[in-house]
Amino acid sequence: MKYLICLLLGFSTLLTLPAQAQRKTKVKTKGEATVSAANRLQPLFGGISPAQAQALVGAAFLADIERSFASKAEASKFFSTKGYEYLTEGKPDTAIYRFNLAWLLDPKNAEPYRGLGVIASRNPTPDESINLLTQGLALAPNDALMLGDLGSSYLIRYEQTKKKKDLTTGYDYLQKAVAADPKNAVAWQQLARVYYLQEDYAKAWDATHKGGDVSINSIDFNFLSELIAKMPDPLGKFK
Repeated sequence: MKYLICLLLGFSTLLTLPAQAQRKTKVKTKGEATVSAANRLQPLFGGISPAQAQALVGAAFLADIERSFASKAEASKFFSTKGYEYLTEGKPDTAIYRFNLAWLLDPKNAEPYRGLGVIASRNPTPDESINLLTQGLALAPNDALMLGDLGSSYLIRYEQTKKKKDLTTGYDYLQKAVAADPKNAVAWQQLARVYYLQEDYAKAWDATHKGGDVSINSIDFNFLSELIAKMPDPLGKFK
C-alpha cells in the first residue's frame, strides 16, 4: 500500500520535532483540561478527546493534510503505513505519532489500533496492548494479523497470571487467526506454544510445522528445544 510519499516533504519537520521542543507546547480547549505535546507520543494521544487532539495537532496542520489527500480516510491509511515503516526502523516514538494522526483522521481505521497495540506489547504488562487490539478488532473482526496479535497478547498475560481464562482466550483468537489466514506463520507458532502449555505435544509439533512450512524464520528455536525435550519431532525434521 503506497501513498503520496512526497507529502512528507511539506511538513516532515513538524512531525519530527524533538521531544524537548514539544514539551514547551501546551494546548487548552474551551471547557477542557490543559494537555501537553507529550500526549503526541502516547497511544491515542493519551486518551484525550478528539477535540483536544485536534487542537494539539493544530487546525492549520490538519487542513494541510486534508488538502493533500482525496479524503481523510486516504490520509489515515497513509499515516498508518508510515507508522509501520517507522516501527520496523526502530523509531517507536515517531511511529506512535503517525498512528495517532491516522486515528485522528479516521477513527474507523483499524490499523492505528493494531500498530499502537504492537508498540504497547513492549510494556511490562500486556493490558494496554490487549485494550488497543480489542478496539481494532471491533473495527476489523476478521483481520488475521489483529487476531494473531491479540491472541499472542493474551498468551503473554497468561504467562504472567497463570489464569486459565487468559490461555483459553489466547487460544481462541489464535485459532481464528489461522482460520482467517492459514499462512499466518507467527500465529501458528504461538498456537504451538499454547498446545505445549496444554501438554498436547503432538498438536504443538503440527502447528510448528505448519508455521515453519510458511516461513522458517517464524520458528523460535529456543521453544523448539523445549518441545523436543518433551517429544521428539514426529516428522524427524528437527533434532
